[in-house]
Amino acid sequence: WLQLLCQCILWLVIFSIMSKSAFTLVELLVVVAIIGILSTLSVVSFNSARQKSRDTRRVSDIRQIQTALEMYAINRPDGLYPITSSANIQGLCLDGSQEGFVASCGEPIFLKKIPTNPQPGGRDYIYSSDGMSYTLTYELEGKISSLDPGPATATPWAIQ
Repeated sequence: WLQLLCQCILWLVIFSIMSKSAFTLVELLVVVAIIGILSTLSVVSFNSARQKSRDTRRVSDIRQIQTALEMYAINRPDGLYPITSSANIQGLCLDGSQEGFVASCGEPIFLKKIPTNPQPGGRDYIYSSDGMSYTLTYELEGKISSLDPGPATATPWAIQ
């Protein structure tokens, strides 16, 4: 786009020099219109890239939480995950305590601070578990790899 803009401006300069006159109003309006169109396209493209970046981070956060939960269960003699009906776990710590998700970390630490949902868009990461399995609920703004936009879940076996 920038190359096209530069070529248009260069063409106008050469045309103006050859005709030995200044730029006409029409020529200037064409250049301004081209600049406006190119800047609009770049802003739209930039916003799409930002949305994809946030979604990629969400999936990465969920995978990080899944890994910490597996380490938690492996470290416990009963092999259970932290038990809770439904909780917003963002900003909490996952340690070796019976509760699992706590505000202040004890030992051992599996995840010092649960990541937060990148804003804007999406929703808080919600965790629920019966001890044998768990569900992490989150939301994607757009399609990323095989995951569709909207509410999504992660279990010990998959991210859906």
